[in-house]
Amino acid sequence: MILVLGIGGTHLSGFQMSVINYTSPYIQKFINETWLERYGSALQQETLTLLWSFIVSMYCVGGMIGCLCSGYLTAKYGKKKCLLFNDAVLIVATLNTGFSRRAKSFEMILIGRFLEGIGAGIHMNAHVQYAGEISPKKFRGFVNVTCSVFLALGKAVARILGLRYLYMWNVLLSFSGLVALIQLLFLPFFPESPPYLLLQKGDKDGCLKGKIKF
Repeated sequence: MILVLGIGGTHLSGFQMSVINYTSPYIQKFINETWLERYGSALQQETLTLLWSFIVSMYCVGGMIGCLCSGYLTAKYGKKKCLLFNDAVLIVATLNTGFSRRAKSFEMILIGRFLEGIGAGIHMNAHVQYAGEISPKKFRGFVNVTCSVFLALGKAVARILGLRYLYMWNVLLSFSGLVALIQLLFLPFFPESPPYLLLQKGDKDGCLKGKIKF
């Protein structure tokens, strides 16, 4: 349970925040080459810096939107469904970043980073709440602490992969999609949050079943 929630939760945030730093020179080179091929002239350094700033900041903009929406979404649809929806969003996001090189479109990286930010804003809230609510009471503190552990682990994984595979920067950017797919396959076997079932849905039987399962 901890592993499935962690790799598709805060681990992804840590990875996405760090990997963009290590791939920076290669992505900027890609932007420059794409611009030159399209318009027949080299991109000015000021414009390149502006485009790169947009790519980096779109993650933060998306994260803000995701955070603002997460409260409503988790209350309306439950933490589990939000995490599943979030996995689908992240897969779409990483398809954009992963195929941007083949499509010769740096705009796809911009879109992908924005969607990844939305996903990060949602799962940073839903992951912590869901993990705490479905875990046994005596392990609840330990389970909640693992959220921070996976955040640090995500940064470490980005650092390790960034040491060797920078020339495959588009693959590195799309790595999150593989992790989200793993969670998407296994999370449906987990119960919905008991507090959500009881307080939002009034489903006492479902709440008890969820508590018994874990």
